[in-house]
Parts: sequence; C-alpha cells; structure tokens
Amino acid sequence: MDIALRNNLILITTGFETLNTGWMKEFLNHHSRGMLFLPKAVLVFRNETLTDIREEFLSKLSRYHASKHEFPHQFFLRSMLKYGTQPIKIELDKLEEPQNVKVNLYAYDRNTVLISLDYPNAWVISYLRSQLEVYIEKGTDVSLVIDVSDYKAKARLERALNKRHILHYQIQYSYDNHFMSKLYSDFANFSFGDLCDDNKEDERTMFYTVLECPVGASQDALKKSYKKLTKVYHPDKIFNDSPDMVKHYTRKFQLLQEAYTALRVLS
Repeated sequence: MDIALRNNLILITTGFETLNTGWMKEFLNHHSRGMLFLPKAVLVFRNETLTDIREEFLSKLSRYHASKHEFPHQFFLRSMLKYGTQPIKIELDKLEEPQNVKVNLYAYDRNTVLISLDYPNAWVISYLRSQLEVYIEKGTDVSLVIDVSDYKAKARLERALNKRHILHYQIQYSYDNHFMSKLYSDFANFSFGDLCDDNKEDERTMFYTVLECPVGASQDALKKSYKKLTKVYHPDKIFNDSPDMVKHYTRKFQLLQEAYTALRVLS
C-alpha cells in the first residue's frame, strides 16, 4: 500500500485484498451516495455529515499502513486529517483478471424493478446504490427494489445499467422476455402529438424529461443533450437479439426526436 497526499486529494494505492477488508468496505458503504467508480479506482467525496466516520477510517488506514511498514502511524494520521475537505481516491495497484458478476433484472410492473445478484458482491451493490440511491425502496446485500414510476427514474436506471465494468468486475445483466414490455408499457401507445392542448405545461415538462434536461434549459443545453442521447439510443447502436430491446431503443430514439423538435418550436 502507498499513500500520497496531493493538492486536491488523498491517493491510496493498494491491492484488492485491502479493498475488501471490513473497515474499508464499511467506510465505502457509508459513502455510497458520494462515490464515483472509475475503471480501476473509487473516488470518495467528502460528506459533512460523515466527518466522524471519515476520521475513524483515516485512523484505521494510517495504523494499517504503519503496520505494513513498521513505523508509528501518528505522522500519517495528522497529515491526512489536514486534508479534511479533499476527496479520497482508492486505486488498485494492478488490474486483476476480470471477474464476471451476473445481475438479474426483473420488472414487477412499469413502476417497480428488482435488481438481484446470485451471490453477495459489495462493490457491485455499492455502485448501484451510488447511482440509484434516491429511488431505492428497500435493499439487502444481494438485492435492490427500485421505484421507477417517473421518467427521470427510468432514465437514471438506464444510465446506471450502461456501465458494465466496476473495478475488476464485469457485470452481465440478465432479464426475461417480459422485462422491457413491462417496464416501458406506458410508452406503448404514447405520442407527443396525442397530448391535449389544455396540458401545455405538462407537455413541456415531458419534453424536458425525455431530453434529461431541467425545465427551462437553454437551447445549447438541449442540443448537447439531444446529440448525446441520440448517439446512445440510435437503433443501430444496439447489438441485441431481443425484439423488446430493439423496439425500446427505436421508440426512445423517436421520442427524443419529437421532444427536441417540439422544444425548438416552443422556445
């Protein structure tokens, strides 16, 4: 293990064995909403409500580091505590052989999704929690129940599932033939042209939601988001034999086009 104090962060370089120690996982579990997962690292941002937990973690970290190098830990602890506002980056010292993790997706209906693992994996669950925390209804160490009753939640879930590599884990998502049709059943017969003229404000809100932009976003922001999303959801981009998945991408692509066209006119 190496610890480097940089101007903008505390950098911890270590092996996966240390990353899986109880005190390390406990610290990361507390910060699930403030983590960014990188290809072979985790970036933990400061949370003012978790100051005591951060300091306790740094104390355990300095003791662990000192025990490996056989010197007093107080110096490192004092130095790290001075970086109280800086993020902590925990990086693997080498890339491990990729390990496949199966994640099962099940839609109870269009409003609720169950995400489950065959075996506990704290890192994959932590990643999913970091992306979906505000929509989690309940969860265990192998499952999460997600409320996707609004379009923002569905969009957030899609973005979370687009990432397939967490540290040295490679996620394989599995779902049955009814997953897409259940989850997106509210899109089945939907068209912006069918909206009533009496609901113009709801209509505009729907347009912004589809484009994943806040209401009142600038034309530049709308254009940037539109270009990004159409690249993701273009039917030619999907390599999947599932008719439901192809249908979903095609419909989402059409909705993006309709929303962007409508907002350009309305603006």
